[in-house]
Amino acid sequence: MLAGQMYNAADSELVALREQARVYRQAFNAAELDSSKRTEIAKQWLGTTGERIYIESPLTLDYGCNIHVGEDFYANFNWTVLDTCPVTIGKNAMLGPNVQFYTALHPLKAEERIAGPEYGAPIEIGDNVWIGGGAIILAGVTLGDNVVVGAGSVVTKSFGDNVVLAGNPARVIKTID
Repeated sequence: MLAGQMYNAADSELVALREQARVYRQAFNAAELDSSKRTEIAKQWLGTTGERIYIESPLTLDYGCNIHVGEDFYANFNWTVLDTCPVTIGKNAMLGPNVQFYTALHPLKAEERIAGPEYGAPIEIGDNVWIGGGAIILAGVTLGDNVVVGAGSVVTKSFGDNVVLAGNPARVIKTID
């Protein structure tokens, strides 16, 4: 799964990991009024984190253990991640409310999709990135350093450093000096 190969989501090990993620999700979201408790849970749940992270509730992660965030990470309300492949986010990243990351993919041919195998592709986000509210980052996307993603954008392909992206599909609307 982590390598982007076809896998069976009903595999007992994967089911157990998703069930553990639900336990973490329930505890994290129940700690809505206690940010230090949320941070403690997030540091146990996520694969790796910086020391200084702040994540608002509610939070929904498919596995959680495949997500790696850097120092000074902030995610606003309702961050949702399907992390069948690694999601790596650099330092000083800010996510607006309702941001979604989807590493999961399904076959395009109906017969293959109905048969059940799935696959995915990782997402990599650089340092100093700001992703506006309601943006969606799709499987296989890499964003460089100092990137700004406009609210409501759907990022379907990779972009380098120092750009502002917006739209559906997202495109460069400005470069940053």
